[in-house]
Amino acid sequence: MKRHVLSILVDNHAGVLSRVTGLFSRRGYNIDSLSVGETESSEISRITVVVICDDDAIEQIIKQVEKLIDVRRVVNMSTRQAVFRELSLIKVNCTGLNRAEIVSIADIYRANIIDVATESLTVEITGNQNKIDSFIRLMEPYGIKEIVRTGLTALCRGNNPIKNYEKVD
Repeated sequence: MKRHVLSILVDNHAGVLSRVTGLFSRRGYNIDSLSVGETESSEISRITVVVICDDDAIEQIIKQVEKLIDVRRVVNMSTRQAVFRELSLIKVNCTGLNRAEIVSIADIYRANIIDVATESLTVEITGNQNKIDSFIRLMEPYGIKEIVRTGLTALCRGNNPIKNYEKVD
C-alpha cells in the first residue's frame, strides 16, 4: 500500500464533490487528505485527493472517477513529477519570556507570524507534511492551542499542466 495523490478536474457545480468522495467511501477507501478549489476558470474546480491503497486499487478508482459525468480529467500525481504543498495555521501559547524563541523557530522554518495576542501567537507554515509535522513537534513544549491543516495540494512541475479539459474515455 502506498500514498496516491489524485488531481481531479471537475465542472464547478453543486453536488460534484459529494459524488466524487462518495465513490471512495462506497468502495471502503479512506480519504487521507482532501483539498478543493476553483481553478483559473470559474467553471472548473480541482479536487486533490490523497488515498492510501495498492496500485491495482488506484487504477480501479481512477476508472470509476473518470466515468462520473462532471469529471473532466483525472491524473495520478504520484506517477508524475509534481510539487506538493500543505498549509497549516498553528496557535501556540506564548508569553513574553518565550515569544522570541517561538519567533526564531518560525523564522528557521520560513513560517509567518500572522496574529499576535497577549498569550498566543498564530503561525502560518507551508511545505510538505514532514516539514509541518516537524514544526508542530517543536511547538508542542510551548503548548499548542489549535491547529488547522488544509490538506495536500499538488501541481505538475514545469510546462506540464493538466489543462487538457477534455474527458479521457
